[in-house]
Amino acid sequence: MLFSPFVIELLRERSGCPLRVSADCEQLALDIASATNEHIGVNTLKRLLGFIADERSPRTSTLDVIARYLGYEHWDALRIYDEQTENSAFDDRDEYLTCFFKPGQMVYVSYLPNRTVEMEYLGNSRFRVLSRENSKLMVGDELTVTHLVRHYPLMATDVIRNGTNLGSFTAGKAQGIDFELF
Repeated sequence: MLFSPFVIELLRERSGCPLRVSADCEQLALDIASATNEHIGVNTLKRLLGFIADERSPRTSTLDVIARYLGYEHWDALRIYDEQTENSAFDDRDEYLTCFFKPGQMVYVSYLPNRTVEMEYLGNSRFRVLSRENSKLMVGDELTVTHLVRHYPLMATDVIRNGTNLGSFTAGKAQGIDFELF
């Protein structure tokens, strides 16, 4: 289970944390504990926010803590509100969790100066580079990207080239990226 974009936005607003990288989950866990006197593990938050690929369902008690942190009586109240509003729409956004993509979906990323990367989504937040221009990424590289955020850097982990893990890669450090989904 992953949090909806609506719940993620509520968590950002409540915590003041951008929740753009997995390390932000540590700050969120501390804020939840401070506000509720209840502990939620950092890895649990990473799973629910899509930083860790895992299909395990969280405990109801964990979801209830999140709901109380966000000002709702329990998880079902928050879930019902989320489902009854259009707050969980996923189109026309500047941020996407890649775990919602479908295998085969294409992403065209551009960033300064004059760099482009076209990637195909493979599943499990993994992409394969299909074409590139002026980028250090190479055609055939496979990388993990959990979020695409317009005007923020592209942060990839586990860049695999010819079977070798090259580590992480950041594109668009100064100005951020733009992207198109198709």
